[in-house]
Amino acid sequence: MSSRCALWARVSTDEQESGNQLTVLRAEAARRGLDVTAVYVLDGLSAWTGAHRGQLSQALDDARAGRYQVLLVWALDRLERGGIEPTLRVMRQFRERGVQLVSVQEPWTDASGEMGELLTAVMAWVARMESQRRSERVRAGLARRKAQGLPVGRRPGAKDTRTRKRSGYMARWERDRAGKVSA
Repeated sequence: MSSRCALWARVSTDEQESGNQLTVLRAEAARRGLDVTAVYVLDGLSAWTGAHRGQLSQALDDARAGRYQVLLVWALDRLERGGIEPTLRVMRQFRERGVQLVSVQEPWTDASGEMGELLTAVMAWVARMESQRRSERVRAGLARRKAQGLPVGRRPGAKDTRTRKRSGYMARWERDRAGKVSA
């Protein structure tokens, strides 16, 4: 009897596609002889902001119920972007429920014990730094455009009329702009 597995695919924005991850994850499950019994697809949910936590909780509940023995992920940063301790915590939670966490991009996650935790800690730190640097680059680009007197945000008359979340960079820009107008 083959083991049951779950697939975990997450992308941070609606513009990204989780299908690429799912294709590779299904192929890896087949290569390992695993039966896919659950699929968690999180499109447009940021692990940095914690928007994925509801689905993560569901995956942990399903693991506790014994619905699968292996969780296949594209990479650990698809599960958690909070840094070393949150990543190790999630891995421990799955391990305590009898679930082996396997990352396709990071084959060393199959290693157990202290070596596995050391490598996980290093990669979790790298994932967090990558996310922070990407945010810094976006802020730098917005600041440069603002300093050059160029518009920040969508162009007037843009066809994309989707309602945008008013937090982060946009909210800060609106607050700064409102403060200058009233001053």
